[in-house]
Amino acid sequence: MDFLMAGQTEAVFWAAMVVTLFAGFVKGAIGFAMPMIMISAFSSFLPPELALAGLILPTVVANLGQAFRQGWQAALESCRAYWRMITATVVFIVISAQFVRVIPQDLFLFCLGLPITLFALVQLAGRSLALNLHHRNRAEWAFGMVGGLYGGISGVWGPPVLVFLLSVGADKREMVRVQGVIFLIGAVVLTTAHLQSGVLNARTLPFSMALILPSVMGMVAGQWVQDRLDQQRFRWWTLLLLVLTGANLMRRAIM
Repeated sequence: MDFLMAGQTEAVFWAAMVVTLFAGFVKGAIGFAMPMIMISAFSSFLPPELALAGLILPTVVANLGQAFRQGWQAALESCRAYWRMITATVVFIVISAQFVRVIPQDLFLFCLGLPITLFALVQLAGRSLALNLHHRNRAEWAFGMVGGLYGGISGVWGPPVLVFLLSVGADKREMVRVQGVIFLIGAVVLTTAHLQSGVLNARTLPFSMALILPSVMGMVAGQWVQDRLDQQRFRWWTLLLLVLTGANLMRRAIM
């Protein structure tokens, strides 16, 4: 048991398990926000490196099902259609991942909390995130770069992907699949990058592996709930939670 806890107390370890269970539940119910919830909550009681390491492997596993739900051919078509964003995301995850250990914790927390809070507030306000893109190819590169820069440092690159997909008018089914494909590829690259950066190591890797089980259990439960409850109301509560957690991250950075 001790080798799974990465030097943390049992209370902290089980708190991480509960957070991951809930994050997986949200992922299964609404299709996104799993890493945002995990990193926001983890940063309250885990060291930044361990918080990032903990979400990596559960994110890989969670996105496997989302990416291949319509089969490998559909996933391959998504790769072909959005290769620019995928390429930019991958490259900049690799680049930014190398700077995790040199970024001050206060700056890390603020840069993480600000975009999460803004993203959730815009959603809660009912404002459309779709942008008027005059040059789709350039926009695809740009959104991929932004997502990759944040992804390598924090493990969160979903908001830029979602904004781009809304802006190009992707239908609901395609949006879910493309997000799954990009999240999966990015998560695999993030895993590789942090094996090299040292964030994933003999101490943190077992901890991340231990969190796979609650993430899968949460996703299964979330998918069950998605079929039976008002998804819009559940999504509203999820976004409110993101506002509170993002604001708390910025508070900790400033104070």
